[in-house]
Amino acid sequence: MEEQLNDGLERKSTVLLVDDEESILNSLRRLLRSQPYEILLADSGEKALEILAQRPVDVVMSDARMPGMDGATLLAHVHQRYPSTLRILLTGYADMTLIAKAINEGQIHRYLSKPWNDDEMLVTLRQALAHHHSEDERQRLQALAREQNEQLRSLNATLEKRVAARTAELQQTADMLDLAYEELKRSYVTGTEVFSLLANLRLPKAKQTNRQIIELIRVYCKTHGLSETDSRDMTMAAALYNIGKLSWTDGMMTAPADLLRHTERDLYRAYPKQSESLLMTLEPMKDAARIILHHQERWDGSGFPDHLRGEAIPLGARWLKLAVDFIELQRGLILERQMNSAEALLFIRKYAGRLYDPDLVEDFVKVCADFLSDVSLSDPTVVVLGTRELAAGMVLVRNLNADNGMLLLNAGKVLSTALVDKLIAFEAMEAGKYSVFVRVPEPAPGHEQAAGLA
Repeated sequence: MEEQLNDGLERKSTVLLVDDEESILNSLRRLLRSQPYEILLADSGEKALEILAQRPVDVVMSDARMPGMDGATLLAHVHQRYPSTLRILLTGYADMTLIAKAINEGQIHRYLSKPWNDDEMLVTLRQALAHHHSEDERQRLQALAREQNEQLRSLNATLEKRVAARTAELQQTADMLDLAYEELKRSYVTGTEVFSLLANLRLPKAKQTNRQIIELIRVYCKTHGLSETDSRDMTMAAALYNIGKLSWTDGMMTAPADLLRHTERDLYRAYPKQSESLLMTLEPMKDAARIILHHQERWDGSGFPDHLRGEAIPLGARWLKLAVDFIELQRGLILERQMNSAEALLFIRKYAGRLYDPDLVEDFVKVCADFLSDVSLSDPTVVVLGTRELAAGMVLVRNLNADNGMLLLNAGKVLSTALVDKLIAFEAMEAGKYSVFVRVPEPAPGHEQAAGLA
């Protein structure tokens, strides 16, 4: 039998033969000479223990009866000190006491009788060494498995920490992206308002509509508690509902719809689709674009572009049509005669169930009442100030527009000293006078009392 060493070389299995009779040792050595074993000889138990203390031995085969230390005692010592070394008892007597001692204390692998059978002796040694090597391999594999399991546990612990850290990092990145995306969507609202007011510069001031429609839709969103997303979509739709009209001639843009010629009327009916087409490529504008597409549909199905009827028309589009018609009737963009706000509301009531959703009309009238009365002024914290009365920390409650209609600051903006200085300079450059609707921040606790004592 052969064993692989760690350095890749091979060594023979080592067999230690112990007997006090030299002739027996010589006979065993001759028998095993042709075998691939390294043979060691000892003529006493004491000598055998000395050899074992100096080098590893795979199998110890000892005579049972020897002077001094008998075989059973020797094998018991071997079992205690070198448990991996296999032990075989060789006895010439049917001495059950020694055999029992060897089995119980020495836990021998086998015992053989004298005189032995050579073939049986060789088979016994081969089996013993095979068992020894398989046991060594089992222990080696167990140790390797324990080591690898420990490495795996350590790796798992490290991996869990790395995964947790990476997950936290990814979550933080995702949160930052969400915030950035929300900020981007809010920026889209401001951007659409700026663009719509720039587009309105093609029209005389008396014909401009977008700013009033935006404010009216904002009042609707606020009074109905719409979500931020729905409010954003409605506001963007109000800002850009007529972007498809920019390809029209100046004369067509200012003419009442009921006076348009046949060819112009076809172009007029195409503007909602044209507006939607311009906006659909912008992901944050898709829902607003759908509202714009259908804002000229009529409750009875006679509208355009798709002749939708009743509740098949998106709710946002039904509300936008009410707001658009209310303002455009007052600007003379629908009928030749310009109406005042009360007349426009009477017109809308008259055509409820034909042009407009009858369930929305009275609600719309209430929203218009809030819009026209400017409920923000009923808030004691809201005041109207000139630019030189403004102070840092005040918050705009209305969009601030220049006299030419350009949006300067959007509602919700917190004023800073630098912004106030810019407004004063811009006002002087325009030779105008701005009325700024702001909410004055409440004084800090104890401030009023301290001021009174002073």
